[in-house]
Amino acid sequence: MSTGLALLDNAGQQADSTRLALLCQRAENEYVGARCGIMDQFVSCHGRAGHGLLLDCRSLDFRLPPIPSGVNLVICNTMVKHEHSSGEYNKRRAECEEGVHLLKKALPGIRALRDVTLAQLEQNRERLPEIVYKRCRHVISENERVHLAASTFQNGGIQALSKLMAQSHQSLRDDYEVSCAELDLMVDLASRQKGVFGSRMTGGGFGGCTINMVSAECTAEFQRCVAAGYHSATGRRPDIYVCQASQGAEVIGSPDTRPAIDSAARVSSEA
Repeated sequence: MSTGLALLDNAGQQADSTRLALLCQRAENEYVGARCGIMDQFVSCHGRAGHGLLLDCRSLDFRLPPIPSGVNLVICNTMVKHEHSSGEYNKRRAECEEGVHLLKKALPGIRALRDVTLAQLEQNRERLPEIVYKRCRHVISENERVHLAASTFQNGGIQALSKLMAQSHQSLRDDYEVSCAELDLMVDLASRQKGVFGSRMTGGGFGGCTINMVSAECTAEFQRCVAAGYHSATGRRPDIYVCQASQGAEVIGSPDTRPAIDSAARVSSEA
């Protein structure tokens, strides 16, 4: 998103942020070959400092529930990434699409798993292979958890997040099967710490990072204890980042206040 904005601005062009997000998603889908959704690109352009983003991926309607003050987003990197992650991501997507196809025989009005309730899934469980049923159960139950989490933020509370994030990680581990031993360990270590409001894996899985909601006053101790515990168990020293929800990609300053681009740089850019 940042690169897209920079190139457009350098060319004296403008584009609607949502349209640019869709183009960036298309680049990942068609050029990289990752069948990702629109979430990452969308929050990268529409994010607001100090807020979460609840996105309807069908209509692209969204709202920005505030994150309670005094809470840090702490990212813990397991320092591992298993090689089969990209192929497995696409496989999960295909399994969910198979679930929609099979469920349509009983629920002809559905277009995606978001149109199916957990009760409807259970009523039609026999129509699905066990593995497809599990994938569908994760997606449908995760949608419910997302709405509950957004309500928690909107109401100014955060205590309910612990259970929701624990359920989310469990579902990602057992039903969607995209976690790994290192992620499970990191979540377990984080959940034992003082001042933690919730912990789960984040991203595509099979390694990578966890995201943790941590009280600001407990963050330093959280970093120290999780890093020590993870190193003791795995021999790896994790990277731990203390973050805040920030503004999305934007052009900084006006053309008159930006440094001039010399001819050599301009040629390099055009090349």
